[in-house]
Amino acid sequence: MRHFGHIPAATRAGLFHREPAEFTADSPARTLAVALGATLYSPATRPRLAADIRKQAAHGVVSMVLCLEDSINDTEVAAGEANLVHQFAELAAGAPGGSGPDPRGADDLPLLFIRVREPHQITDLVERLGDTVRLLSGFVLPKFTESRGRPFLEALAVAERACGRRLFAMPVLESPDLLHLETRVETLAGIAALTDKYRDRILALRLGVTDFCSNYGLRRSPDMTAYDVQIVAAVIGDVVNVLGRSDGTGFTITGPVWEYFRPGERMFKPQLRRSPFLEGRAEALRTALIEHDLDGLLREIELDRANGLLGKTCIHPTHVVPVHALSVVSHEEYSDAQDILRPERGGGGVLRSAYTNKMNEVKPHRAWAERTLRRAEVFGVAREDVGFVELLTACLPPVAEAPR
Repeated sequence: MRHFGHIPAATRAGLFHREPAEFTADSPARTLAVALGATLYSPATRPRLAADIRKQAAHGVVSMVLCLEDSINDTEVAAGEANLVHQFAELAAGAPGGSGPDPRGADDLPLLFIRVREPHQITDLVERLGDTVRLLSGFVLPKFTESRGRPFLEALAVAERACGRRLFAMPVLESPDLLHLETRVETLAGIAALTDKYRDRILALRLGVTDFCSNYGLRRSPDMTAYDVQIVAAVIGDVVNVLGRSDGTGFTITGPVWEYFRPGERMFKPQLRRSPFLEGRAEALRTALIEHDLDGLLREIELDRANGLLGKTCIHPTHVVPVHALSVVSHEEYSDAQDILRPERGGGGVLRSAYTNKMNEVKPHRAWAERTLRRAEVFGVAREDVGFVELLTACLPPVAEAPR
């Protein structure tokens, strides 16, 4: 699979100075953690889940979570598990009706994860999936703390040995113990110790901001980002402080979900400026983004990256393209990162950027440059005259069919 691989090769060549690289479910964990991008959630109970997965893959989705937890009713769990087993068989067979082998194999599928409720579901589902477990990349672990997370990770290790293949964990940080000030430091320290012990199995850490808001009866409007809710912003900062360090102890931490996808009454002026948008199709794109509350999403994606987060939890297909478009490395970023990491710069120093608009200080900016080049590997580098508007307009229309 490859980011933007769903658009024509000629179009891609016109957009990218350096095209996104291909990767597979068997690529190194460090690559996959960066490549997750917009991780699209779907209830595990959807009757046409296999077809939905194929459809979303064809539209550029490279990671999906099939949810047995908060997205379904407590009474639907058993049916959801049975549906997953059936739908994985459909995926393995290839055709919608399940007839015949799939000549394309798993590389045409997104990275697939199952969000479970309890540890025993991990070993049980791996056993029930049988040979189709080869299509599964891992599990999402809810309400993760040191005490609650340990049984999940132990179950994952057992499941790995049983099926003979690598399975990743993506813990979700959403517990009240993490939110509450009096328990946050201890909770973060426990999570850090446990995830370090199971480092090889932790692909990324995900933030459950909706649960954070729930603890205080809050819900941000489409005019506000997670960073405008101060109690949430404080937790994000502390999570990155402890678990997102660039010294080799940190993990990829993904951005919070954006909840909105339908038009609604707007209280504030649109945040999306007209200046990046040219006349014609791009101006129509701007209007559509504003009407569907995606201008706030674009701002939140930028704030995610500024605060050390990469990728994003998504609950609607319309969110995928903006997340991926804003994950592409600009030509200016790439130029700066390459200059900073030149071998002759190993001793440090300060240099003017090739764009002559900023200072690049070699030692302080090295970690940023290394992270930027890892993102460039999987999301590509835009041509000098290409920005996110061109990337957006080249991909899917901004309005897609809502999930049912």
